[in-house]
Amino acid sequence: MNCYCNGMTRLLLTKIPFFREIIVSSFSCEHCGWNNTEIQSAGRIQDQGVRYTLSVRALEDMNREVVKTDSAATRIPELDFEIPAFSQKGALTTVEGLITRAISGLEQDQPARRANKDATAERIDEFIVKLKELKQVASPFTLIIDDPSGNSFVENPHAPQKDDALVITHYNRTRQQEEMLGLQEEAPAEKPEEEDLRNEVLQFSTNCPECNAPAQTNMKLVQIPHFKEVIIMATNCENCGHRTNEVKSGGAVEPLGTRITLHITDASDMTRDLLKSETCSVEIPELEFELGMAVLGGKFTTLEGLLKDIRELVTKNPFTLGDSSNPGQTERLQEFSQKMDQIIEGNMKAHFIMDDPAGNSYLQNVYAPEDDPEMKVERYKRTFDQNEELGLNDMKTEGYEAGLAPQR
Repeated sequence: MNCYCNGMTRLLLTKIPFFREIIVSSFSCEHCGWNNTEIQSAGRIQDQGVRYTLSVRALEDMNREVVKTDSAATRIPELDFEIPAFSQKGALTTVEGLITRAISGLEQDQPARRANKDATAERIDEFIVKLKELKQVASPFTLIIDDPSGNSFVENPHAPQKDDALVITHYNRTRQQEEMLGLQEEAPAEKPEEEDLRNEVLQFSTNCPECNAPAQTNMKLVQIPHFKEVIIMATNCENCGHRTNEVKSGGAVEPLGTRITLHITDASDMTRDLLKSETCSVEIPELEFELGMAVLGGKFTTLEGLLKDIRELVTKNPFTLGDSSNPGQTERLQEFSQKMDQIIEGNMKAHFIMDDPAGNSYLQNVYAPEDDPEMKVERYKRTFDQNEELGLNDMKTEGYEAGLAPQR
């Protein structure tokens, strides 16, 4: 595209560990030296969209690595600047690279505008100066990457610790976003007759999240003793052997939130049954570790199973492996993994805390119906922000009939 001679394009299908498959394309021209790289998702569109909100406060934040797909929109609210979806090719870059790419796009047609004495040329020059100032981080600004396909990613350089500057939000796509991604709208299903599904295992077809081969997902309503009903969904792929399970709460949001604190003192604690809902966060103070809401989704497993999932989630971060890692991060992750192994084996005492504002999480009491001396269950009143995050502040359950009366 620079000298119009023939160059070479190389394509590589690769998988980022604990992320997903991607296609990396690299073009280079031996005649003029021009080169270009692009990235495209090779996996399926995710069940939910994702929005990354990064508060850029220092020059170090400009070096965060970013996977941005074609369908992702980029916004900088402080400058009222937006790069719409499908206006750029996907890229594996950094925060600084995103801004540099935007500057290059704006400067591309500036010579023609100046030659035509276009009034917008001067305003675009002024805006380019503001974008260049952002690269120096003269003042903090916010970078938002909104991807309805759910296939974009922003690095957390503080892993395994929580990143206070980065907020990750998963959301359900709107009808317009579904159409933009080319997803077919499902036909409305006929209303089934009411049945007792407590003893029935329902099956529906799906695709394996690993190899994308057709698979069957089993769903069953289960009553957990001394707790409540939950819906367990399990997928077993006969093609690659991948197995996964997910848990949804079968009841309503509880009036009070629940905070469960378990003092792990013995390896036998690893066999306790555990239900982690999508609204539950997990904390291990001894490791200075905190797992936010929605991460790992809902799970019905044992304490050992959840701790192993957490270890895999942290140690297989795509930006802390291979060439993207640095010695400091690698050492911290190795130390974290070793301590997690000691907790699982019962050689290290620790506190395991589950905080669920919706009150739909559960940890087995092996002394039931008596109190467990090593476990503390607290009920608390949710804050306004927690109700806002659960969507309860705008939910009207009383007197709503008056608003439905016809106007005359």
